[in-house]
Amino acid sequence: MNREQKTEKITSLAERLENAKAIIFTEYRGLKVSETDELRSQLRENNASFKVINNRLMKRALKNAGLESLYAHFTGPTAIASSDEDPISPAKIITKFAKNHKNLIVKGGYMDGSELSINDVNSLSAMPSREELLSKALSSMSAPATNMAAVLAAIPRKLVYALNAIKETKE
Repeated sequence: MNREQKTEKITSLAERLENAKAIIFTEYRGLKVSETDELRSQLRENNASFKVINNRLMKRALKNAGLESLYAHFTGPTAIASSDEDPISPAKIITKFAKNHKNLIVKGGYMDGSELSINDVNSLSAMPSREELLSKALSSMSAPATNMAAVLAAIPRKLVYALNAIKETKE
């Protein structure tokens, strides 16, 4: 890789740091190619990516972004999982995959300008997804209207039952 290519790669890594909602740092040593492909396809389904990176180039991108505190995560073979849309989906997929594949090790992460520890990544993965949160909010907002409609519908129903009971007693 020549100097221009390295500069372009550093620039693209710095852009990924700025644009991503969350980035999860992993060590992938010992993963088979088929397992890596499986992980990539799971992430791709959720609009996330998994990239193996050069530690030296990533450290330069971190230095350019003023994030030297993240240097400790970039030792050994490192890959990053990131998403530009949903901060929770990469964490969920990576932690679930790491439970079944002991060779994938979560090192930490970065989200909203702050460093994430391994415990932070695990707690992020335990959060409900955006869609789940939206559906819960919508159901709690529509519950009063649904309950009111049920109460209003019960009044004429009870009247019909009462009239029907009177009719049956007179027959």
